[in-house]
Amino acid sequence: MKKLLLSLLTITAIMTQAQNPFFQEFDTYKGSAPFGKIQNSHYEEAIDRGIKLAQQEIDAIVKQRSRPDFENTIVALENVGGDLNRVLNVFYPLLSSNSDDEMMEISLCVSAKLSEYSTNISLNEGLWQRIKEVYDNKDLFNLDAEDMMLLQRTYDSFARSGANLQGEDRNTYRKLSAELSELTTKFGQNVQKELNTYEIWLAKEDLAGLPESSIEAAALAAKEKNREGEYLFTLAQPTYMAFMKYSSRQDLREKMYRLYNGRNQKGEYSNVDVMKRIVEVRREIANLLGYKTYAKYSLERTMAQTPENVYNLLDQLRDAYRPAQQAEFAAIEEYASQLEGRTIKMQPWDYSYYSNKLKNAKYSYNEEELRPYFELNNVIDGVFGLATKLYGLKFTKITNVDIYHPDVTAFEVTDDKGEYVGLIYTDFFPRASKRPGAWMTGFKDQSNLNGNMIRPHVSIVMNFTKPTADKPSLLTPYEVETFLHEFGHALHGLLANTKYASLSGTSVYRDFVELPSQFNENYLTEKEFLDGFAKHYLTGEPIPQEMIDKIISSSQYGAAYACLRQLSFGYLDMAWHTSTTAINDAASFETEAMKGVEMFEPIDGCSLSPQFNHIFSGGYAAGYYSYKWSEVLDADAFSMFLENGIFDKKTADAFRENVLMKGGTENPAELYRRFRGQDPSIDALLKRDGIKK
Repeated sequence: MKKLLLSLLTITAIMTQAQNPFFQEFDTYKGSAPFGKIQNSHYEEAIDRGIKLAQQEIDAIVKQRSRPDFENTIVALENVGGDLNRVLNVFYPLLSSNSDDEMMEISLCVSAKLSEYSTNISLNEGLWQRIKEVYDNKDLFNLDAEDMMLLQRTYDSFARSGANLQGEDRNTYRKLSAELSELTTKFGQNVQKELNTYEIWLAKEDLAGLPESSIEAAALAAKEKNREGEYLFTLAQPTYMAFMKYSSRQDLREKMYRLYNGRNQKGEYSNVDVMKRIVEVRREIANLLGYKTYAKYSLERTMAQTPENVYNLLDQLRDAYRPAQQAEFAAIEEYASQLEGRTIKMQPWDYSYYSNKLKNAKYSYNEEELRPYFELNNVIDGVFGLATKLYGLKFTKITNVDIYHPDVTAFEVTDDKGEYVGLIYTDFFPRASKRPGAWMTGFKDQSNLNGNMIRPHVSIVMNFTKPTADKPSLLTPYEVETFLHEFGHALHGLLANTKYASLSGTSVYRDFVELPSQFNENYLTEKEFLDGFAKHYLTGEPIPQEMIDKIISSSQYGAAYACLRQLSFGYLDMAWHTSTTAINDAASFETEAMKGVEMFEPIDGCSLSPQFNHIFSGGYAAGYYSYKWSEVLDADAFSMFLENGIFDKKTADAFRENVLMKGGTENPAELYRRFRGQDPSIDALLKRDGIKK
């Protein structure tokens, strides 16, 4: 009987293992993720198994008798965790794009395990001694530039993760790292959960000024809730932005603004105490590792390198853009006062509305008028076609791979010789299971170790206006720009050609990673690009020249406001992460941090920090400045295309070979100089934004 029971248990274990798709390499087209077979119940057991196997691989490296060298220690460590990565490369992308309460609970459970696993590796004394010996004797090995970068990053990663700590400090670091992982996960989940609770129900008389597309979408959302005749608005980004720009009801704009900017400050999903503790834990970790502030620790491995260099850039841009922003506001207030027949002192919920009105009066330009020329399928052809013109890539829709949601489409990418480049998944529309915003991620990283070429699988995820029963998805120029941005990240991943996965694609310094994405945005105002795909979805007529001229002439409108807004986020981020003492009053701290770039008086109950995902859960701590840093780079880079031709093959090849293909294999400052022939300056950005003539 006992033998029979053991046999049954063995059979059950084998069946369970066979049923979990993560327990073996994916036997699918190009090794694509078998989403149709994956259930929530598979994740945690696969992660547990992956951690166990990875730890065994680590033990094998440490216990080997061979003297440490680059191959048996550094490359061996690079190859650790294949089984774990297979599940994490599915779980985390879907946690953002197609999640549910169960997945969120799983993420909370596994975050502590993964943090402990990561800490166990970084504090493994035997492993560290092997790495240190290889590093100290690196001149004995025949290492190329990429090998040297892998060695340097491996050494730095351990040193910066507590490997040099001794005694009780090691335990302290372990506890702090686990706590930080849980806190950042909780912060992000609170943002998403509270966002999903908001439903703003309006009647027909409340819709004054709103475009037809917003009204139709609100009616459809209400219908799905079995409340026909009403209109349901949420705080999803495209819905909120359209409402603030077009609603002529100031009272409702104010209501929406206060709801949107008052999130996560009280109640079940409050992030106030969470973010304070995140900052404290980061500071404690930095102090433990010998840094005065978290910013000093974080910036050491960036192009900026120091907080002083970050502030230098932010201050340069503030001084250049502040006068233009003040002039912009004066013009908007004067126009609004004339329009309303009374003196208007602009409030934050007024800016988008009156700014858009003045923009239309000045340029006879309304983004909504352009939607018919940016039908999503045409835009896909245009954006993908940009990569065809620049880099010779071809995108073919395929149906022989699983997708994780009906809204998702998969494409196979090949080069100009017909060689396979990778897969790209597109996921365009908002839903409750998806967080707000737009991003690129990957299900498989590129690598080419010992001739075993693995090509990448990437995805771009957005929250565009959904199609309705009567109309396809029609995008605003801003949404087209968002598409171009995320597609730039995707190209960085797809065109990668490195030996090591950890140096591939977007695995670069944080203030360099936005260069390919922001570079792509420049094409939105180029007639030669728009002429190829911007056609009226009903008539097929190309976008009129006068509309292209309006896009171009109005592209500088509001540039100073947009820059000051980004700078305010950057200053706030730096304030949190250069702090040396506990922050008691978060709201007052935020107000003080933004002094000098603030554009409105503070509004009681409204605060950015408790919902600032980028810096508290999104990997941009002490790094939000990098958007402006990268913008300086992208404007400077595109100025070379403007000189030589926006589709110039020689310039595109140089950008591809020195930026897109190289990933993190070399110092990005060197890569950029190799492409551009010089260091960047802010001049090209100032000219593009009309600040400098």
